[in-house]
Amino acid sequence: MFRFLVRRVLGAMVILLIISAVTFWLFYAIPRDPATMSCGKNCTPDMLAQVRHNLGIDHPVPVQYWDWLKGIFVGRDYAGFGHCDAPCLGYSFANREPVLGTIMDRLPLTLSLAFGAAVVFLIFGVGTGMLAALKQGKWQDKVASSASLLGSSLQIYFVGYIAMYFLVAKLGILDNPSYTPLTDDPVAWASGLLLPWLVLAIIFTANYTRMARSQLVEQLSEDYVRTARAKGLSRANVFFRFAWRGAMGPIVTVFGIDLGTLIGGAIITEYTFSLQGVGRLAVQSVDKSDLPMLLGVTLLSAGAIVFLNIIVDAVYALIDPRIRLA
Repeated sequence: MFRFLVRRVLGAMVILLIISAVTFWLFYAIPRDPATMSCGKNCTPDMLAQVRHNLGIDHPVPVQYWDWLKGIFVGRDYAGFGHCDAPCLGYSFANREPVLGTIMDRLPLTLSLAFGAAVVFLIFGVGTGMLAALKQGKWQDKVASSASLLGSSLQIYFVGYIAMYFLVAKLGILDNPSYTPLTDDPVAWASGLLLPWLVLAIIFTANYTRMARSQLVEQLSEDYVRTARAKGLSRANVFFRFAWRGAMGPIVTVFGIDLGTLIGGAIITEYTFSLQGVGRLAVQSVDKSDLPMLLGVTLLSAGAIVFLNIIVDAVYALIDPRIRLA
């Protein structure tokens, strides 16, 4: 296990390095110049050169990338900002604030949104799939399958606006989406994010319902399950000890990918509910040609997906003894 984790972590670092290099290169393919945007309308050539120097973009692109990469490990000096301690992701071109600090300010909201929604859609999705598998062919199975088909065809912005109109504006059942730190007021934290959690649950639950049902139905038809039943084990014991354990692998894999995507920034969700999280920050950085902020958000998104996949692989081996991690 230790060798596996070390090898995967090293591989993840290489992947993140490649992603950062590609993002850096793609940024300079955009015709918009951040120095010109920061300098203003009455900018002179001398002022433009000074802005480029202050932003650290007055060197060739490979040198800029090396300086940025080195700053993550040893820090970096900026003419316009002073010293940036490691891990330094640079300063935003748009607001002149440290990139890491800005991301960390937005990250609690995105984490709250991601983990809260994940708990809801995992419980409802897997629970509904289990019910459909146990009641295969009956009305419960048909209702669950139809509901999952409907849910998979919906979009977050469509369901989100309808839910806000009826549940917030018309009926007043739920609070308007907002974010209050968990440590400040747990009740306000949950009530402000409950509507986004439910909307995300509607979208994601459908996938987990179909997956849990299909995996459990397949496992229940396996020979080892029928053998266990023939030996006199109860239906509940066979279901949870054998069939459920065999069906968990694909569910855990997809859950890790979905959770990593949500942590990386649920852009559409945050825009729909006017939440200032990492996803909204990513869009703003693209709109303002803010390379340091864009790189920081990109690394966060990619890192969340890559490292959660490592965790998923490790959990997969614990669930299924047939999997060996070398």
